[in-house]
Amino acid sequence: KSLRLKHLVEDLIEASKASSGNLSVQTEKINLYELIQQAYGEFEDKINNAQLDIRIQVSDEPPMICADGKHMWRIIENLLSNVVKYSLINSRVYMDITASDTHGILTIKNISSSPLDMTPEQLTERFVRGDESRTTEGSGLGLSIAQSLTALQGGQFEIQIDGDLFKTIVKIPLWKEE
Repeated sequence: KSLRLKHLVEDLIEASKASSGNLSVQTEKINLYELIQQAYGEFEDKINNAQLDIRIQVSDEPPMICADGKHMWRIIENLLSNVVKYSLINSRVYMDITASDTHGILTIKNISSSPLDMTPEQLTERFVRGDESRTTEGSGLGLSIAQSLTALQGGQFEIQIDGDLFKTIVKIPLWKEE
């Protein structure tokens, strides 16, 4: 319980700093596809234990984004953690990496293991979990932190719910060569 409390305090501090804009942002050129591949490697055991089939699709030319590597890692880590915790066992998860004229776009789609009886806005509130009966792990801060860190980098964070389909869309500005 003390370890869980420690993680909760750390998440709360990070959520507070991120939402207040009180974190520094050190932007660099990041290949969004390579970052997703690294995160997948880190989560592979958890993904396999959750019996999920991850399908990563990338446009012909992977987008190069202008972002803070540590903040992007935390966003992706939080989103993959939610996928592992809340996806229907033996289902597929789609991760699409594309670009618009101005943004690199990461879209993650999964089927929820329990009904999503709340709005996307409620899911990004602090201490809210998609499965309210869950009492073991997670602080309920992951989506709030991901949303704040995305905004801090000049990006956009969106959640869409369609029945049991849960979709997150993260848009981060593209890298522009000087």
